Amino acid sequence: MNIFKTTILMALLTLLLIFGGAAIGGKTGMTYALVMAFAMNFISYFFSDKIVLAMYRAQQVTETDAPVLFRIVRDLVQKADMPMPKVYIIPDDSPNAFATGRNPKHAAVAATQGIMRILNEDELAGVMAHELAHVKHLDILIGTIAATIAGAISYLAQMAMFFGGRSDDEEGGNPVAAIVMMIVAPIAAMLIQMAISRSREYAADAGGAALHGNPHDLANALRKLHAGAGMIPMHATPATSHMMIVNPLTGGGLMRLFSTHPPVEERVARLESMRV
Repeated sequence: MNIFKTTILMALLTLLLIFGGAAIGGKTGMTYALVMAFAMNFISYFFSDKIVLAMYRAQQVTETDAPVLFRIVRDLVQKADMPMPKVYIIPDDSPNAFATGRNPKHAAVAATQGIMRILNEDELAGVMAHELAHVKHLDILIGTIAATIAGAISYLAQMAMFFGGRSDDEEGGNPVAAIVMMIVAPIAAMLIQMAISRSREYAADAGGAALHGNPHDLANALRKLHAGAGMIPMHATPATSHMMIVNPLTGGGLMRLFSTHPPVEERVARLESMRV
């Protein structure tokens, strides 16, 4: 169901991008939008992992540097029959973790210093299993494509603001559609991107719990991480918040609609009802 939902949402994002290009410049604008999305995805596919790791000053570690974390990851990938990812530690007291990389052969998992302090080994294993599930499901690639298409739509909206829709020839766009694009499309793109991220988090929770073998360890970890992230905020950007195991950007009310993560209470409830 999560895979089906993600496919539908990705299709909606792509259609929204095509509509936006057509609204601004007709067939020419549509072609431009697709070329721009392809170029952005190409850059993100090959370089997004290096960019985000550098952004958080992540430092690659060996088994000598971080024996517990390295051993946990190694044991899990052997169990899952996956390639060993690079392992990083982020010098941040806020408890969190993420995975990055375009595929299992070019992947990395990163944990903050804060998460290493507050979780026991079983809970940390549950978190790393969650991140490896993201890698196995190609969620990093899906999230990157969704983010870049959403970014392209927002860029088109800015173009519409300055240039509007051309209607002087049959190839031109519709001015009214351009106004709709300018106002509605960026919000719609953001909501679709957030929905994709929430769907993939549920799937990674289930996959991680199955890989680790005990859903309650991940559930306990999520409780601690949610509380810890609230007490020690992480200096994260909205563009990368969807990568973290718990949302580093806190907020209630309307902010839940725009959250990249499902409510922790719902995630915990699903995990505690699982039988592995």
